[in-house]
Amino acid sequence: MSSSGYTSSGASTPSNGSRPSSPGLGVPYVKLADRIEAKIDRGERWFSLEFFPPRTPQGAANLISRFERMVQGGPMFMDITWHPAGDPGNSNKETSSMSIACAALNYVGHETMLHMSCCNSTKDDVRMHLDKAKELGIRNILALRGDPIVGDEWKYVEDGFNYATDMVKFIRAEFGDYFTVCVAGYPHGHPDSPTYDEDLQHLKEKVDAGADFIITQLFFKAERYVKFVEDCRRISINVPIIPGVMPIQGYHSLRNLVKLSKLEIPDEIREAIEPIRDNDEAIRNYGVHQAVTMIRELFDSGLVNGLHFYTLNREVATIQILKQIGLWTEDIQRPWPWKRTANYNRCEEEVRPIFWASRPKSYVYRTQEWDEFPNGRWGSSESPAFGELNDYYLFYLKPNAKKEELLDMWGHELTCLQDVCDVFTNYITGRDSKNGKKVRKIPWNDDDLAAETNIINDKLARINSRGVLTINSQPNVNAAPSTDPVVGWGTPGGYVFQKAYLEFFTSRENVQALFKVLPKYPNVNYHIIKYEGDDDYTNCDQQQPIAVTWGVFPGKEIIQPTVVDPVSFKFWKDEAFTLWTEYWGQLYAEDSKSRELIEHIHDTWYLVNLVDNDFPRDNILFTVIEDMFAEADLQRAKGKGQTNGVHHDDDDGVFVNGAGDVPKNGCAEQIQRNGEAEVVHAL
Repeated sequence: MSSSGYTSSGASTPSNGSRPSSPGLGVPYVKLADRIEAKIDRGERWFSLEFFPPRTPQGAANLISRFERMVQGGPMFMDITWHPAGDPGNSNKETSSMSIACAALNYVGHETMLHMSCCNSTKDDVRMHLDKAKELGIRNILALRGDPIVGDEWKYVEDGFNYATDMVKFIRAEFGDYFTVCVAGYPHGHPDSPTYDEDLQHLKEKVDAGADFIITQLFFKAERYVKFVEDCRRISINVPIIPGVMPIQGYHSLRNLVKLSKLEIPDEIREAIEPIRDNDEAIRNYGVHQAVTMIRELFDSGLVNGLHFYTLNREVATIQILKQIGLWTEDIQRPWPWKRTANYNRCEEEVRPIFWASRPKSYVYRTQEWDEFPNGRWGSSESPAFGELNDYYLFYLKPNAKKEELLDMWGHELTCLQDVCDVFTNYITGRDSKNGKKVRKIPWNDDDLAAETNIINDKLARINSRGVLTINSQPNVNAAPSTDPVVGWGTPGGYVFQKAYLEFFTSRENVQALFKVLPKYPNVNYHIIKYEGDDDYTNCDQQQPIAVTWGVFPGKEIIQPTVVDPVSFKFWKDEAFTLWTEYWGQLYAEDSKSRELIEHIHDTWYLVNLVDNDFPRDNILFTVIEDMFAEADLQRAKGKGQTNGVHHDDDDGVFVNGAGDVPKNGCAEQIQRNGEAEVVHAL
């Protein structure tokens, strides 16, 4: 596993360094059922969101993007439905319920509940699904009987589950309290139940079997929910009952859902939407108004703290409703400087290498087999075991953009290195590409730039335009309040610190010049490496990481959540280099100049990281880069003089602007002396 002495095989190995026994900002996992009860006790309001698995891999990628947007509003959890016809338990299938729930939990980083139905299933089937859910870190199950696949009939299964109560009992018998178990309630009575009262008795059986809370089927009037809750309490069903709210978003979708649930649409709603049945926007606006009115009545009843939204995989109406009732709260305060996962196994994780700052999903994927995660300190870099990243096109790892969109941003044709530099520069500055499209992402960062990048934006743009292609950076910060809207993180009342950091690709010629100027900056740590790994130069201690972000908070130890770790950097460089070819190069024909240019960068350029340890002073790293440019210009001028003033570009004539390669004998050689890396220049 990690350079903290953990292995991906599941065995843990001793580490040179010690680790604090108590966490800093990390907290033990609290079950969803307990969190719901706590919010009810405090009188706090909250909401959750339900989605269904899409039918196509592209639909899965789009849904993950929707998750990313909607979790910004602060839902308590997300909920993924179970589709028996879609091989729902197959975690290797991108569109399965299990895969979508896993991605929501681990890669979007939000608490997730998975529906699971038992209709026509054996105990072995259900046990297998529950085991897989547990393996993936899922701890919340909505237990349903479910319906048979269209065309099949419900059958009594001798060695199986015929009702949701059977499934709840099985979960408790086999898994104890590991899972929070939710069940469905029907304010109008289950359509297959002979009477409303008999259905209430079946609900009580599910709760008595061990269900933690109830989510109701949709309804259209607040008084129906109020009566349902009162009836439940009358027969001692005392667990939380969460009202399910489905915004009316379209005439035909409403008719289909009502048909499936066998509900009657109230006359006043039918009369309101019939005249506008062909106007989707008008129906959506009505649906928002109807839902907001009903929700306010629910709140006024004093019985409701939480709401569960059936989103139908749409976001506009649900967000409008949440904003109107005051529950959509985009909290700008970051709990950590990097994006966390919601997997309970990682709830006390506190330290990560900075290299994956813009690719947190990849980091989670490559460390998913670790048994433990760094808590308090990263520790000694002895035995890292990052998983291989071969599946670049998993729906939760790939860029959520179509090929044509990427070409519009990154160039339909690359004629020279400057075209590549312009992509990076446009991304930094927010300028449009030459195709008139804003560059919203690059292969190493699928999101908008972090707010703190604006502090060094102009300097980044300048060096990118000259062939220093940055993929990660942070400004230096000295005791900024933890509530600072740009660089703050953690709990209020603390202070945060950062060392300036730069990570970039650049040519051999620039690396040669960099080695010339680095001795002038003894407080700068560097690591310079090529794709193959044979050219690997650093002045860092190979076994000890460098803290580059840390915080001081009241009543806690110093927290250092981000480090530069030399051994982890070697694992990261494989991924960083491969993104050139997997995400960018493959957009072009195999024999094209554009593909050749990208592959040339992949094959011959270097990945560099620089750390300025003198964080209280001005950031020196851009001065280092400017000195590197000056030295490269000087060496280039000398080379021209030695060749009668003729400047030789690279072989294919497309690598220009002074950022091309230099002869192999111009690179540095590494010598180890007294455990410290020294660079001897063969210039």
